Amino acid sequence: MKSLSKSLMACSSALALGTLMLASGGVQAQESKIGFVSTERIFREAAPAKTAQTKIEQEFSRRDKELQDMAARIKSMSDKLDKDAAVLSESDRAKRQRELAELDKDFQRKQREFREDLNQRRNEELAIVLERTNKVIKQIAETEKYDIVFQEAVYASPRIDITDKVLKALNK
Repeated sequence: MKSLSKSLMACSSALALGTLMLASGGVQAQESKIGFVSTERIFREAAPAKTAQTKIEQEFSRRDKELQDMAARIKSMSDKLDKDAAVLSESDRAKRQRELAELDKDFQRKQREFREDLNQRRNEELAIVLERTNKVIKQIAETEKYDIVFQEAVYASPRIDITDKVLKALNK
């Protein structure tokens, strides 16, 4: 019986301490100012991000067109080979198949290089946009006395979302 009353006292003390901690945490949370910025929206809607996207598209449009032309040539050659296969000699068919295979291999290599170069340039441009965005966020946070601003979250209340302010500052 004695140990039961000691356990109950310990539990009630722990409960009182927990309640006190929650209450003081609640007061502290009310004093904190928290913000959230959607990086996805920044990359989609900010003028610097749109400019970077346009710049990348212009930079890679020629190579993209070359790849599209090459793909069309491969398809045309493949269709012609399929159509002519019955009337071609074994050596001519084998020669065309080798040419087609070499052209396809070259196409695959160029396509892979294109994607790698495109991704690298996109990452470079987005890093510049992100760096500028972070400076704007820091300025807003300091000016408006935010304690913390998150850029990634599973959920953020619209009440703490300052993305519109950041977009407005970036688009000036």
